[in-house]
Amino acid sequence: MPKGQIRKALSGFYYVQDGEKFIQCRGRGVFRNRGISPLVGDFVDYEVEGGSDGTITVVHERKNALIRPPIANIDQALLVFSLTEPDFNPLLLDRFLVVLESFQVEPIICLTKTDLLSEAQLAKIQPFLDDYQEIGYQMIETYKDDGDLVGKLSPLLEDKISVLAGQSGVGKSTMLNTVLPALNLKTGVISEALGRGKHTTRHVELVEVCGGLLADTPGFSSFDFDEIEKEELSECFPEFREASKRCKFRECLHISEPKCAVLADVESGKIKGYRYKHYVKFLEEINDRKPRY
Repeated sequence: MPKGQIRKALSGFYYVQDGEKFIQCRGRGVFRNRGISPLVGDFVDYEVEGGSDGTITVVHERKNALIRPPIANIDQALLVFSLTEPDFNPLLLDRFLVVLESFQVEPIICLTKTDLLSEAQLAKIQPFLDDYQEIGYQMIETYKDDGDLVGKLSPLLEDKISVLAGQSGVGKSTMLNTVLPALNLKTGVISEALGRGKHTTRHVELVEVCGGLLADTPGFSSFDFDEIEKEELSECFPEFREASKRCKFRECLHISEPKCAVLADVESGKIKGYRYKHYVKFLEEINDRKPRY
């Protein structure tokens, strides 16, 4: 049975890459009855009918899947955040980081507009940047007309399936427009095979960039905690995850429980106070969430 990967989905068709070939496929009719919805990024088996069209017969197990954008098997997200215009927002950054951690998607923090900061502004923000690096998050800095942007991103994108995320106005589209034209020769064949330009419908598509695959959509601008349970939230904070191993109670929520290692680390300063405040805020959101039936 031939195998491939869905690189684009549009109007009920799935465009599967198998080596150098692209096959336009439909999903099996039984998929709908079984609640299976193929996604861009899925690895699939297919069979060819007639001369060119095919049918997806098997969707292989995913390691993860996002809803917005609908894409599967993501390795990492380039989390684009500006240092100014809009101002750097640690609360919003933590919201994005927590949700990405919950989907087991590795975040890479891409800071933009670093050249627009005064020394005083940078001095105010730098402690936060140092904190995130100390926690273990990978971080790169870019600026307007960054001639080395492709050079900075190439080693990060190689052999990975990546998406972009971040709030509006931070430079996601600029980053895409810089990286994709730089590899026009590689993406041109795929674009022609997948029929780009023939449709106006917004869709997700994976294109080859820097030896990896990148979703050529600015992605999503907000996250919620619909898929995270309160007992799972602390697992999405790396420094909490380590400390919680020393808590007295296995399902400690780190609020007022006795012998809570997370609270002890907050008090000692090992865990930053603002990160703990964000955790408490997110926990309240989860507790206030309407029941799902």
